[in-house]
Amino acid sequence: MHLANHVGPGQWAPRHGHLRAVRRGELWRASLLLLNFLAGCFLALPPAFANGPDASIPNIFKPESKPADLEFHLALFVLAVCAIIFVVVFLLISYSAMKFRQRVEDDGAEPAQVYGSNRMELAWTVIPILVVLVLFLASARVIHSVQDARKPPGVLEVTAIGHQFWWEFRYAGLGVVTANELHVPVSNPSKPTPTFLKLLSADTDHSFWVPQLAGKTDLIPNRLNQMWIDPHQTGAYVGQCAQYCGTQHAKMLLRIYVDSPEQFERWLGEQAKTAQPSEAVSVGRRVFESTACINCHTIAGTVANGRFGPDLTHLMSRATIAAGAATNTHENLRNWIQDPNSIKPGSLMPAMKLNDQDLDALTAYLESLR
Repeated sequence: MHLANHVGPGQWAPRHGHLRAVRRGELWRASLLLLNFLAGCFLALPPAFANGPDASIPNIFKPESKPADLEFHLALFVLAVCAIIFVVVFLLISYSAMKFRQRVEDDGAEPAQVYGSNRMELAWTVIPILVVLVLFLASARVIHSVQDARKPPGVLEVTAIGHQFWWEFRYAGLGVVTANELHVPVSNPSKPTPTFLKLLSADTDHSFWVPQLAGKTDLIPNRLNQMWIDPHQTGAYVGQCAQYCGTQHAKMLLRIYVDSPEQFERWLGEQAKTAQPSEAVSVGRRVFESTACINCHTIAGTVANGRFGPDLTHLMSRATIAAGAATNTHENLRNWIQDPNSIKPGSLMPAMKLNDQDLDALTAYLESLR
């Protein structure tokens, strides 16, 4: 079978059958690629909705609080609408490509031109307007439910302050100040007890985001923003700053511990106490109070009342240091004091450069703050 007709010396033109085969092959290849892509997306969904083996990785597909649940179902609704539109458009394009493809008997003449179709113009005007209206109303309903939620009497209120590059949490009226790890009571769905957060920034823009509990809310200098959560399950939920705020933005992490009512009351009682270090670490305390540490940190019950860095009164009650960048172990704490950049490059905490004896004494003192 000849694949081309000679039309002149050194020139050739492919037959119509060959062109049709090439175009049909390209169409089928494109269709198969698209189907493979869609199949991969659907196969990836079940693991995303399942509980992951690592609890330190947030899963946006497993909401555990009403605001996150509302936003999650809105996202699924929008995704479903967009998927339907995509499928309809793809099928129409595929049908048109197959139905009106070039055929052997085509003479190459221009097809009949149709100018104006009131029915089609009405359809492609009204249908998009209805789709956008439905999406707008669904989004407005969720925004109203989240942003205009009523505050029940006796609700827990916490002020969250974003710093470069750590979080400060102040419990209104309870005399408790902590850093990077927020404790809240679990909310009973039959009798919700949400936690309301006032969001402030001490320096630049930050964004408070714990995916399984609520959407992102910005912390902006000289502006008060608010959000709320009502977690339904006890446990630890991780999040981080979601707005670029400087060199160590990526390591400005946070944890929210959802406790049972009894555990939360016990935790509040422990946090309200002042530091009670023993005489065995008095040398380390003197090192702390005679160096730059005292200028930045507060330890209740001592002369240290700095506000530039995290409150250290109950440092060892936290699972992490450096805003979640490292676990709170003896070795990590010692390295963090000696050279913060070894754990968190770009950290604003200065390297203390203490000798080994003072470093060990200071580490022992901080480890007594429970």
